[in-house]
Amino acid sequence: MNILQICNKPPFPAVDGGAIAMNNTTQGLLNNGHQVTVLAITTPKHPVVYDNLSKEYLESTNFQSVFIDTSIRLRDAFFNLFTKKSYNIERFISVNFTKQIQKILIKEKFDVIIIESLFVSPYIPTIKSLSKAKVVLRAHNVEHKIWERISKNTKNPIKKKYITLLAKRLKNFEIEVLETIDGIAAMTKVDENDFKNLGFKKKITAIPTGYIINTEEIDNKSVEENSVFHIASMDWLPNIEGVDWFLHNVWPRINKAETNATLYLAGREMPDSYFNLNLPRVRVIGKVKSAKDFYLSKKIMIVPVLSGSGMRIKIIEGMALGKVIISTTIGAEGINCTSGKNIIIADNPEDFAKAVCMCLEDQNYCNEIGNNAKNLIASEYSNDQISKKMILFFEDLKASD
Repeated sequence: MNILQICNKPPFPAVDGGAIAMNNTTQGLLNNGHQVTVLAITTPKHPVVYDNLSKEYLESTNFQSVFIDTSIRLRDAFFNLFTKKSYNIERFISVNFTKQIQKILIKEKFDVIIIESLFVSPYIPTIKSLSKAKVVLRAHNVEHKIWERISKNTKNPIKKKYITLLAKRLKNFEIEVLETIDGIAAMTKVDENDFKNLGFKKKITAIPTGYIINTEEIDNKSVEENSVFHIASMDWLPNIEGVDWFLHNVWPRINKAETNATLYLAGREMPDSYFNLNLPRVRVIGKVKSAKDFYLSKKIMIVPVLSGSGMRIKIIEGMALGKVIISTTIGAEGINCTSGKNIIIADNPEDFAKAVCMCLEDQNYCNEIGNNAKNLIASEYSNDQISKKMILFFEDLKASD
């Protein structure tokens, strides 16, 4: 098959969960003998540096990009209030990106066009006018659901009202998009059911993100005892919300237990306010050179997500590297894991703190859960397995003509 993959950010280098998911899709399709053209939006937060892209990647993907300034502007956000449009989506609309899609589709025919996330779906009418390819939404999240959950957890009444409006408009747009696509590859079964409940009646399946397993990546690096860590892209609101909840509600309990634990906060786009924290035994690292090296150097991984949707790629990464992970139910949503076997689930501050303390005290318990987690990824989430599911879904869509 000849496939066009349209991305809301550069998939490579894979600097965050969304980019990892997109790049793993690209590599899986290429490794199975299919042609892939990658067209990406680049933004101030997600620029593309062509010097960092290998010649092999550029040639194998025919990589192309268009810059869109998606920066949030108070003036634009204010005037958007007097429309019925989603400001989250409007920021990704560009005449130049439309022209690039037209140029590609006039030049070449495709069997399948992957829309990577809701944020590139405004270009579907242009695609449909020029191509007979099957259009598949690769839904990384149910976008409005994230904002509904954030609104539920927001205490400031003015902020809560605005976030509720954003969620409502996103939901309306999401429902409209469902009428224009041929199929959905959702990240999780939960998301699949959500889309069905929104009225989607065409072909849909749940296909999680695969993990490209490297058997040589786990070596005998020394692990810092009594270390707890969080790593994530800190330009995503649910990550900030979860870290704040952990710092204010969970970490004080752990300190009272006199565990001598040290908490490390890492990730790109770390807000300046975190570097000014004056909390006992908290080390703010920010962006790390190698996420895998950072994972492997620390002991206990926390994923305190309170309002996400879709699938946490960082959990898949941590599991593949044999880490013991403590997460909320929402954080682990969509992953076929079992609390107490290959992950630990804790949804309130007391249980979360107890789980961290238990892992600090019992190395055998940590090792057992980490090993079980690694085995889960190897058996169910290898990128080759996941890619074959995606290809079968595309072939089924094509056969439905």
